[in-house]
Amino acid sequence: MSPELYFALTLIVKMIVTAAFVVAATVTAERAGPVIGGMVATLPIGAGPVYVFLAMDHDAHFIAQSVIMSLAINAANATFAVVYSLLAQHRSLIVSLCGAFSAWTMFALVIRSVDWDFPAAAAMNIVVLALCSWFARSLRHVRMPAFRARFTDLLVRAAMVAILVAVVVTFSFQLGPRGSGLLAVFPVVLTSIVMVMHPRVGGKAAAAVLANAPVGLVGFAFACAVLHFTAEPLGNPKGLALALATSIGWSLLMMLTHRPPPPELT
Repeated sequence: MSPELYFALTLIVKMIVTAAFVVAATVTAERAGPVIGGMVATLPIGAGPVYVFLAMDHDAHFIAQSVIMSLAINAANATFAVVYSLLAQHRSLIVSLCGAFSAWTMFALVIRSVDWDFPAAAAMNIVVLALCSWFARSLRHVRMPAFRARFTDLLVRAAMVAILVAVVVTFSFQLGPRGSGLLAVFPVVLTSIVMVMHPRVGGKAAAAVLANAPVGLVGFAFACAVLHFTAEPLGNPKGLALALATSIGWSLLMMLTHRPPPPELT
């Protein structure tokens, strides 16, 4: 088998595996209510597989450096979630998504222009995630209408994440650690949830899921920290496993400690 054919076949397998994983996780998020949905949506269900595939092609130093940029972009993802949540209260899907992506793009361009180290990226996350959680606090609790995603919705999600995997894996050597780390956490999962839920259950219900995202992204920030400090001394497999366990542990903690708001008096 030629190297080109081998690369193409393995890339297709990577795209299919990641797309199936993301679709399953986002369907769970949509059916579990806004709080649990927000926690599931911010698990590394998109970035995790991308990093696994990057670790197959690159050494631990590459991964440890890439995750610094992923940590920095994590703050932009929280901004994306909050801007969408605020706009979706009264605006259409197109307006809300365009506003969220505009905020994300401007923030990401600023982040891309800075040579980040871990302490600076971590400090920015502390500030931005705290502010985003505060701004979104009143939008988190909305009754979620029952609905079922259509097959075409699932295909859209699968295609979006498959394209992301293909770009990052194919061009990771050209992108380098910074570019790979940035694209690995592009808000594909959050976008796919919005694109399906907003037209079906309304902007406020869809916004409730993303309003919980900043809290969930705290866990992703911790996971990035764990991967940064463990990839080189322990190796990529152990570092990735510990990072995943950290993110899952945070989400479970938030679910277990969540207390629903008291019912409204009528």
